Amino acid sequence: MSTPTLTRRQKLSQLDQKASPYLYIAPFFLIFVIAGLFPLLYTAFVSVHKWNLIRGNLGFIGVDNYTWVLQQPRFWKGLRNTFSIFLLSSVPQVILAVLIAAALDANLRAKTFWRMGVLLPYVVAPIAVSLIFGQVFSDQSGVINSILERIGMGPIGWHKDVLASHLAIATMVNFRWTGYNTLIFLAAMQAIPRETIEAAVVDGASRVKTFLHVTIPMLRPTIIFVVITSTIGGLQIFDEPRMFDNTGAGGADRQWMTVTMYMYELGWGSQRNLGRASAVAWILFMIVVAITLLNYFITRRIASSGATQPRRRSLTRHTPGGTR
Repeated sequence: MSTPTLTRRQKLSQLDQKASPYLYIAPFFLIFVIAGLFPLLYTAFVSVHKWNLIRGNLGFIGVDNYTWVLQQPRFWKGLRNTFSIFLLSSVPQVILAVLIAAALDANLRAKTFWRMGVLLPYVVAPIAVSLIFGQVFSDQSGVINSILERIGMGPIGWHKDVLASHLAIATMVNFRWTGYNTLIFLAAMQAIPRETIEAAVVDGASRVKTFLHVTIPMLRPTIIFVVITSTIGGLQIFDEPRMFDNTGAGGADRQWMTVTMYMYELGWGSQRNLGRASAVAWILFMIVVAITLLNYFITRRIASSGATQPRRRSLTRHTPGGTR
């Protein structure tokens, strides 16, 4: 039996059905290759060469850039500062975002106003936030130190002490990103079936117990997403510490200099050595990947261990007259 011959329009229709899905997703992969994958691979190529910002490639040197970077005390200080600021910002940020989302999910008046209000800090440019908070946390005439002096406490060296400077920068990060994560958690909370919440209330659970034992377990996939994105962004922090003072060097003793600031100093500072800067970038990339995978497996294990198997419903139905 011979197959029917397709017309030109029918062939074009079949080709359109097969090719359309790939054409729809092609822009994303094209942009990813140009703006993401190519710079990543090219940075790896530069990191194994002696590469000057002005004179360009000066020859292949292997892992010498990585060895040099790992022997620098300033790199380890930047790594310490990065992790300190990351922990002081990410952990409170997730907790505050969940609590604010729970408050916005309740029956409040002017819900739209409050939801727009928590997103406003995210819209503000990070440089503007850094300049404002740099004045708020000023050592001499800052708002916080003025309040502390009025209540009889001594001023805090926000730009001198290591922990104080990390707290100030973490406050900037929390100010910008808490509202953004709040809306993510709010969207996840609104996707929870209301019947589940009402069933817990009918069973006698209080609001706190319902929130802890019903809402939070159902937010675990969203919490995993927020933790991973906060980890990726927190370990690459640059704008806030860079603009915390007028010099942009991370303090006189580099007390709040992060890894990205150190990378910038190597590549575009006095050394202008893009090979060493690329090595720092790849070391940071591997650290981010390792911590992201660790966060993913830990949170996934917590989520799987906390999940309960659904109960199998009985196939029999009890009636006053007996069992059917």
